[in-house]
Amino acid sequence: MRLIRLAEIDASMIDLVGGKAAGLGTMVKAGERVPEGFCLTVESYVSRDLPEKELADAYERLGGGRVAVRSSATAEDLPEASFAGQQDTYLNVEGPHELIDAVRSCWDSLHSDRAVAYRAAAGIDEAAMAVVVQRMIDPAVAGVLFTANPITGCRTEMVVDAAPGLGTAIVEGTVVPDHYLLDHRVPAAPNGDGCLNEEQLEELRKAGLRLQGLFGAPQDIEWAIDADGTLWLLQSRPVTTLFPAPPDTGDTRLYLEFGHIQGMLRPTTPMGVSLLKTTSSMWFAAVGATVDPRDPLPRLVPIGGRLYFDLTDFIRNKTMREGLPASLEVYGPRVQGAVRRMLDDPRFAPRRGLPFRPGSAVKMTVRLAPGAVFGILRSLARPDAARARAYRAVEEIRRRITPPGESATSAERLRWVIEDSHRAIMSIDMLGIVWPLMTGILVGMAPSGLLRGVATEEELDAVLGGMPHNVTTEMDLALWGIAAGAREHRDLFLTTPPEELAAKYRAGELPDIGMTGFLDRYGMRAAAEIDVGMARWEEDPAPLFATIANYLRVDDPDQAPDLRFRQAAERAEKTIETLSRRARRRRPVRGRLATFLMRRSRKLTGLREIAKFAWLSPLQAARRQLLLIGEDLVFRGLLESADDIMFLDLSEVRAAVHDGADHRDAVATRRADYARELRRPAVPGALLSDGTDVEALAPSGPAEAGVLTGMAGAAGRATGRARVIRDPAGAHIEPGEILVAPTTDPGWTPLFMTTAGLVTETGSPMAHGPTVAREYGIPAVICIRNATHEIKTGQLITIDGAAGTVRIEGND
Repeated sequence: MRLIRLAEIDASMIDLVGGKAAGLGTMVKAGERVPEGFCLTVESYVSRDLPEKELADAYERLGGGRVAVRSSATAEDLPEASFAGQQDTYLNVEGPHELIDAVRSCWDSLHSDRAVAYRAAAGIDEAAMAVVVQRMIDPAVAGVLFTANPITGCRTEMVVDAAPGLGTAIVEGTVVPDHYLLDHRVPAAPNGDGCLNEEQLEELRKAGLRLQGLFGAPQDIEWAIDADGTLWLLQSRPVTTLFPAPPDTGDTRLYLEFGHIQGMLRPTTPMGVSLLKTTSSMWFAAVGATVDPRDPLPRLVPIGGRLYFDLTDFIRNKTMREGLPASLEVYGPRVQGAVRRMLDDPRFAPRRGLPFRPGSAVKMTVRLAPGAVFGILRSLARPDAARARAYRAVEEIRRRITPPGESATSAERLRWVIEDSHRAIMSIDMLGIVWPLMTGILVGMAPSGLLRGVATEEELDAVLGGMPHNVTTEMDLALWGIAAGAREHRDLFLTTPPEELAAKYRAGELPDIGMTGFLDRYGMRAAAEIDVGMARWEEDPAPLFATIANYLRVDDPDQAPDLRFRQAAERAEKTIETLSRRARRRRPVRGRLATFLMRRSRKLTGLREIAKFAWLSPLQAARRQLLLIGEDLVFRGLLESADDIMFLDLSEVRAAVHDGADHRDAVATRRADYARELRRPAVPGALLSDGTDVEALAPSGPAEAGVLTGMAGAAGRATGRARVIRDPAGAHIEPGEILVAPTTDPGWTPLFMTTAGLVTETGSPMAHGPTVAREYGIPAVICIRNATHEIKTGQLITIDGAAGTVRIEGND
């Protein structure tokens, strides 16, 4: 079948007729007013056999005259990729010869540079082209209708852009259209201005609701109204840029994105969410909190694969709401501003009731307070002993992990993952880790208040530079040591792809440079390592070999990371001496206290990473057992690959192990969703339950040309070429370049060893990226919205880590 009428097409025929034709056929069958037409299927395109006579006959049956010829690729108008404007459309085509030429041009447009690049970015390998031919409508007015606001993401607003004449002028951006906002729930209001009247707007609103209901998702609709006032629907496709909506709770709620505090913006696997909630609930239960076994952490909500915290009950609480923005400094200024705006929103007006169970709060306080007071005072009095206890606890936690033996069944392995894998870290103080860590955080923050007006931000940052006893810094320096040992094999490591080096290492074909010892100590780490679904370095050391290659490119001895770290430490000690003299002279009591705390900070603040580091060993052990269960489920025909288990939650795995439940279809859908979310360029920091990105509601402030403003992350200035990197795996960065990234976690920090500075789109001063940047003595600017798109690799940029600005100097 090479030619088929639109009225005979349905959604199941997308592989034959392409996305646009499938959508039009669905609309026709639903009774919508669509210009009559037909489709030349992909069969002709695949064989490159254009049935010219059949095409001309179909054109005559349509009535001849002027027609619109539109591309309808099989990879077009899809839920994850619209392909808007990537293939060609030809209007006012008249006559069979012109029609044939237009069809051939549509075919050719599938291979244009822009279409090929778009498919590559969308992760789509192949596509075929069908072509839609429809009667041409002469519009008096035309335009586009979005059934969800594409700027804010709000699912209860529609946006209409309209202009006299053809709607292509709006799509191409050659006119300034009339712009209308419509409410899903309220009929269109009178509007005296613009080219659409109240009745036309209401007709569009109702059509939008019908089409969104028909296709089950927000729609991007092209429409035209002819001289008789008749509304014609020309196209409807999914709005692909919207961030997934939160779950429908029947109430307006405010969610804050949680992952970027941990330097993680990529989606979390379903198993990552499930295990995180399960193990976290065990700790909360240990300290006296009441948890619901059905959802142990109900305020931690996965949306688009990201972890969001439901702040609603806190912002509605009379006592807590006013101080809430100040307490959210860790989220950065954009999220803080979003929360402040919501304080004035009537949907978040104060209500009665506490956001937590008073009984649980009392129990937790009773259990935690005595140990906290004693632990903090003891850590302050004897910091070296406290630090030694913390390090011993890490090794003790490793020692206590005793996974099932080789003969264990999948049921036994699953029980161990759920009940025993994290038992070693379930003590209130994690065997002596928590209180030295908390003390280090407190003494690291306190001097800034005591020295206000005495010390500059740069000086306070310098005090935190070259901080010893940080497990992540120690890891990075250990990898630098391995790179130093690899210099005699420099050509091998520089010219061989990291994936090939990893394969050679696993096969025992690489020179011994100490990688085995490194992986014994740090093999449980990875980018986005809090997600059990992520492969660990012990499984795939390719990112480490890529980093070693980066280190081997450092030719300037002054840029050696170990030297830079020592220099930062020396600068910190000198700064403490300077501030001590200055503060004691101006404020004797405060000065002595600040000096004491700064000295304690050098002994304890580096421990801020150690709790997470200790937690990674149980997580690694749980992952190993889950993969073994996955292998068994593959053998039983219930999964396609062992790591498919990471796209199930623990209850689903239990159903598969005990009842033989087959989740392969669910896994395939979730893998596709996960792959799509990996490509998402931006993630809302604050989100309403109707899908609104709260930051998008903020008025744009004045901006200096060429200057991007964010937040101070680590003091200092640097000028260098930008290197935009969205994933640390296999990343290449030249010494002296400035790293521009969406976010960073410990899996990124090996790249810090050779970079001149850091720019991120998210984060907070307390997050991993800026903390490690301060320790290495490199400047960092965080919370630059869309930095990885505003800044291009190779551009010369200057970053000011104290002012929180990035100046784009140019491309030369």
